[in-house]
Amino acid sequence: MQFPESWLRSFCNPDLTTQQLADLLTMAGLEVEELDPVAPPFTGVVVGHVLEVSKHPDADRLNVCKVDAGTGSILQIVCGAPNVRPGIKVPCATVGAELPPGADGKVFKIKLGKLRGVESQGMLCSARELGISEEANGLHILPEDAPLGQNIRDYLKLDDTLFTLKLTPNLAHCLSVQGIAREVSALTGAPLTLPEVAPVKPTIDATIPVKVDAPDLCGRFVGRVIQGVNPQAKTPDWMVERLARCGQRPVSPLVDISNYVMFELGQPSHVFDLDKIHGGLTVRWAKAGETLKLLNGQTVTLDEQVGVIADDNQVESLAGVMGGDATAVGDDTRNVYLEAAFWWPSAIAGRARRYNFSTDASHRFERGVDAAPTADYLERITQLILDICGGQAGPVVDQVVAQPKREPVTLRLSRAQRVIGMPVTLAQCQQVFQRLGLSYSTQAAGDDTHLIVTPPSWRFDLQIEEDLIEEVVRVIGFEQLPKRAPKAPVVSRVRPEAQRGVYAVRRSVAQRGYQETINFSFVEERWEADFAGNTQAIRVLNPIASQLSVMRSTLIGSLVEVLRTNLARKADRVRVFELGRVFKRDASVQDGNQTVAGFDQPVRVSGLAYGPADAQQWGVSARQVDFFDVKGDVEALLAPRQATFVAAEHPAFHPGRCANVLVDGAVVGVVGELHPKWRQAYDLPQAPVLFELDAQVLTQRAVPAFTSVPKMQSVFRDLALVVTDTTPHDAVIAAITGAKTDGLVRGARLFDIYKPKAPVAGMADNERSLAVRIEMRDDEQTLNDERIDQCIKQVIDAVGQAVGGRVRA
Repeated sequence: MQFPESWLRSFCNPDLTTQQLADLLTMAGLEVEELDPVAPPFTGVVVGHVLEVSKHPDADRLNVCKVDAGTGSILQIVCGAPNVRPGIKVPCATVGAELPPGADGKVFKIKLGKLRGVESQGMLCSARELGISEEANGLHILPEDAPLGQNIRDYLKLDDTLFTLKLTPNLAHCLSVQGIAREVSALTGAPLTLPEVAPVKPTIDATIPVKVDAPDLCGRFVGRVIQGVNPQAKTPDWMVERLARCGQRPVSPLVDISNYVMFELGQPSHVFDLDKIHGGLTVRWAKAGETLKLLNGQTVTLDEQVGVIADDNQVESLAGVMGGDATAVGDDTRNVYLEAAFWWPSAIAGRARRYNFSTDASHRFERGVDAAPTADYLERITQLILDICGGQAGPVVDQVVAQPKREPVTLRLSRAQRVIGMPVTLAQCQQVFQRLGLSYSTQAAGDDTHLIVTPPSWRFDLQIEEDLIEEVVRVIGFEQLPKRAPKAPVVSRVRPEAQRGVYAVRRSVAQRGYQETINFSFVEERWEADFAGNTQAIRVLNPIASQLSVMRSTLIGSLVEVLRTNLARKADRVRVFELGRVFKRDASVQDGNQTVAGFDQPVRVSGLAYGPADAQQWGVSARQVDFFDVKGDVEALLAPRQATFVAAEHPAFHPGRCANVLVDGAVVGVVGELHPKWRQAYDLPQAPVLFELDAQVLTQRAVPAFTSVPKMQSVFRDLALVVTDTTPHDAVIAAITGAKTDGLVRGARLFDIYKPKAPVAGMADNERSLAVRIEMRDDEQTLNDERIDQCIKQVIDAVGQAVGGRVRA
């Protein structure tokens, strides 16, 4: 919200400097983001009257002007502006004047000099040369009644300051100069002067029928017909000046008046060309497939979630957002229909953003506009139109469908004192409410006192007790709060030895060569369907962007998008990971301090590997990363806990290159190569390998337990076991370690696989040989050959019974 200080002080003028006023607003919750002067410093510029203009004798583009600057003598000034002519009044910098710095950053001083041999006794200025506008198409022409010789800073009121407020969404009542003035009056006690709004007496009977078919869209609709307006009338300079200082470009008098009242009183309105309306108007929700060309030239396709104002033939306006081009006022407009309405905030929120633009009207309506004085505001607009554009006004047609009700809110005095942290008296609270215009009643409740406050129509944000407590403390002044250190005991929470923090998990993944990424929890709906098989994703009611419309249930989509971004920048080797929450529907979840009923929000760790397994080097041949590289990373992250991998199917992964990760028999994640169809759909040259694990499992660590150093040496034996090609490695190892050997077998590891290329005696075509090294040890005595042979025999028997394996001949 940007506005000039002078406009605010015309409503409420406290005895404060500009900086003190800015500090007061900031401490009251209305953060002043910027304070900018209307114009940079300059001196010696006055209102000058051009009397004569003649061509320069030695320069075609220069003119020699006779100028009266109120100094008592006529000045001769050489000027090259294309719009200089006799009779105009312009800013004139006299000799000795200092203009704002130019591109070199130095102050420009006006001296007596010669241009092409002709003496020049000053300079005629453009708005850009004075720093009050970017327009540089010629001299800044002043009105004919500008006082000759008056300081231009005084005449144009350039000693003013632009306030830029950074308002939070709950401060909708401060989106106007009147609203801010009301706050300043409450904070300082300075009198509040509001513009007088007198009803305009109708002089014609013309009306048009309006029907409100959507009470959940529009709560109040006020309109009137004005005939015989002059759309080419000149917008008054004072209005143009205030609009420009609010950041609004003047358009035409009818549009400027509508914008002016919006900034002044906070009520957006719209002016229709009455002769372009077909029949009556209907306020309704749009129908799917309807289109509307807006004032900004954009044509949008509507649906049932968007409110519109339509006539008997077509949609004419996007309700509370922007008018349509078909009924826009122009130079040939003679009759207008003036509309002001109250639109429910929930019906306007997000409607402009879905079409990738925003308007001042939608910004206000989606936060809340005071519905009570809508008709009064229409009278204010009407009077300005009649004063500036002329015409005759018809009667006001006011349809009140349903207006917001302000429910009483109770403030407990004891509660206010406890929350604020200092003694607050009943009289102080009453005084605050009086200054804010809040009606209240007092009620005794035992040792406590309750104040029942009924918020006014313009305070949408006062809904709970804490809102009233905030009003009390900010009006009293946050600087009044006592400065004392908190007395809460600080007790460090010692993390159990069997657990580590998520930051340690991050470091562990980073040590494996992965770089961390941070992505939105909002993702494209397509990602959920592709990578999670989730067709019922949790939708975002008001997404920050149209493509970020659902909550993610997996981190895979985000990492694939990161990979695509890196590949677009010619990266050939990518290792990235993310630690973040995912969101799933779960009816068993109940509301809690960190939970929302019906939704599970577990933390996941996901990683992606793409490209060469190692950076290019001379010592190792280049090869692409594969499933087993990432499987090894997962095993390292879970160590010392032992993970097992079971073949599985997953919507995101290659059917034959995907496995569930199990720890203690429970599935804790998945690892696999991206499915070929997704590699092709997302334009990836090669398939990356990804994993996703439950972060809670990674934070759990086994507490080291003491075991004595083995007194006896281990004995190793190698066995070549013939099994079918379909026999899993895990089944063979499980059979070996599970053999009944009285605990002599301490481990087994596969170290070679033999698959003959041609038929070999003793081996079928569907068989292979697995070379396994077996470790045996007895902690009490040395193993002899007899016990070793007996143990090996038991292992061979167990393998034969479990998987049908035999020793290779």
